[in-house]
Amino acid sequence: MRVAGERERRDVGRRMSVWRCVVCALGFVLTAVLRQNALVAGARLPNIVVFLVDDLGWRDLQCYGSEFHRTPRIDEFAARGVRFTQAYAACHVCSPTRASVLTGRYPARLKLTDWLPGRRDFAFQKLRNAATIQQLPLSEVTVAEVLREHGYRTAHIGKWHLGEDPGGPLQQGFDVRVPNWNKGWPKTGFYAPFDLDGLPDQPGDYLTDRLTDEAEKFMETQRDVPFFLYFSHFAVHDPIEGRRDLVEAFESRRGQLSEGVGLAYILEGNPDEREPLSRAALTAMAGHAEWSGYGVLPQRTVKIRQRQDNVQFAAMVGALDESFGRVVDCLRRLGLEQDTIVLLCSDNGGMSAANFGRPGRRIEADQLDAAWSTSNLPLRGGKGWLYEGGIRVPLIVRAPNGRSGVECDVPVISNDLFPTILEAAGLPARPDLHCDGVSLAGLLRDGGAVPAREALYWHFPHYSNHGMQSPGGAVHSGDFKLIEYFENYSVQLFNLREDPGEQTDLAGLLPERVQELRGRLQRWRTEVGAVLPQSNPDYRADAESR
Repeated sequence: MRVAGERERRDVGRRMSVWRCVVCALGFVLTAVLRQNALVAGARLPNIVVFLVDDLGWRDLQCYGSEFHRTPRIDEFAARGVRFTQAYAACHVCSPTRASVLTGRYPARLKLTDWLPGRRDFAFQKLRNAATIQQLPLSEVTVAEVLREHGYRTAHIGKWHLGEDPGGPLQQGFDVRVPNWNKGWPKTGFYAPFDLDGLPDQPGDYLTDRLTDEAEKFMETQRDVPFFLYFSHFAVHDPIEGRRDLVEAFESRRGQLSEGVGLAYILEGNPDEREPLSRAALTAMAGHAEWSGYGVLPQRTVKIRQRQDNVQFAAMVGALDESFGRVVDCLRRLGLEQDTIVLLCSDNGGMSAANFGRPGRRIEADQLDAAWSTSNLPLRGGKGWLYEGGIRVPLIVRAPNGRSGVECDVPVISNDLFPTILEAAGLPARPDLHCDGVSLAGLLRDGGAVPAREALYWHFPHYSNHGMQSPGGAVHSGDFKLIEYFENYSVQLFNLREDPGEQTDLAGLLPERVQELRGRLQRWRTEVGAVLPQSNPDYRADAESR
């Protein structure tokens, strides 16, 4: 009986062992199925491409009204997406806007309010430039970091300009960085050799094209997982160097332009002077010998380009358009076009005023196309100005199952991209992070709600390289925009619906509206902890600003 009992126990043990093996096998199968389902679910997360252009003006694309530049691929994309006509950069220079795109916060809140490293002080300034931090703080959680938490592979291709290592893209949520160069300009220009670590080149290579090669490579290698491509071009920032074949094509086009239509340049002064120059006075001065040169001119005036006829710049825009077309074609080739959110935007307005980081700079008459990129007409001013030409930019978005061929005039800003990406991707919002942005996802869908917001704000406590106007800030609420300057606390008020070119200052006619908007702007500065410029102890009233 004992032998039979032991045999029976061994049989039971064998059956239990077999059953455990079966259970384990089923467990392995079930785990594999769940993992596969997770991968499938992850693959259904949309890919995200942010195509960020440097210094692309509101009117530099055909679909925004350019009659000289040629952008067929971007225009085709706009016809299948949502084109925003009142999209704004968070700043009129690059680094602050780029920080806002990645964090969903105003530059004033971040204390990153100027391009890096920033403009030096000069004796003609009544105020010192406010200090700005020299990198995007590592404590800030970027949209790349949030997406990576949800299984995205992330790549930064191109321009960073938000701090040197250890404050570069790899420390801010990106798995891939090309090139290993964190500054805001191409090291040697747009023609090879680029001398950029991580970006091999061959004779004849053009930087815009080579960066596109790298963007395509990333998308091809990551096609089976959701990816975030932050494609941040150095173009169309200076040096203004167009691709040679496109330069030849635009030389021919320039020969077909009508000569003498409108002024080539107009004068702009500092509206914060005790007695600011009127438009009539500026026009009259333009004909005087003392104001005939190309530099910083008397009474803190500079010249603003009024025509789009720069063949080198047009060729840069053309190469950029080809780059965008290659990105879209790559998505289509990989079968990912319908599963990808694509956003095209700019970091500030077009450079219609030359760069006078060195106020004594003088530009020869045969070098104007190397110093002035474009015209932003009908908008006033350009990069470095709080007028619309400096802050209103192109923004075109296409999302899976989103609206197609729609023009949207709702005012939006760079801070909005972070929450928009999350909602459009079906991911939870992070209002603790993107506290200064609102999601535009509803505007991408039929029947979506217009986001609730009382105003848009700007804060620039610095002197700009692109004009002699005082440091200042601005608020846009409803149809009205108020600009407040910090030397003498002058204000300008414009009705943007009736006067998008900001030619009629209504401040003297609408004092109650000025008071309302000024109070709103001051309260906002307090809320975000905006830093104001202080008096310059080295100021000299007789110092030359030129």
